[in-house]
Amino acid sequence: MPYELKIETAFAAAHNLLNYCGQCENLHGHNWKVEILLRGTELDESGMLLDFKILKQETNAILDTLDHTYLNELEVFSGKSPSSELIAEYIFTELEQRLSRYPVTVHKVTAWESEKAAASFYRQS
Repeated sequence: MPYELKIETAFAAAHNLLNYCGQCENLHGHNWKVEILLRGTELDESGMLLDFKILKQETNAILDTLDHTYLNELEVFSGKSPSSELIAEYIFTELEQRLSRYPVTVHKVTAWESEKAAASFYRQS
């Protein structure tokens, strides 16, 4: 696909990892940075793959469900560790649904839990 769009945004939340032996088993928080990468082949009449405004609105609507929460208490993570991997997958899946009416593909979502540690989710083609 010849076009890509990328945005970066962030949210803050607390969590603790389940079935983990170490400090992250304890309640702690992160300021997650989130990268969204879309792909597509068709530009609209304005010469855009998708208006950044739409992408930001839809992404922010998803992040609002995570921001300043205790992730372990959210239904989506019930019985699971809200790891960066599962956070990236959740955002990816939700964004895919929200953008289904547009001619774009959510290619990859990356959740950075620190400046040097990130996890990504993408669908293999």
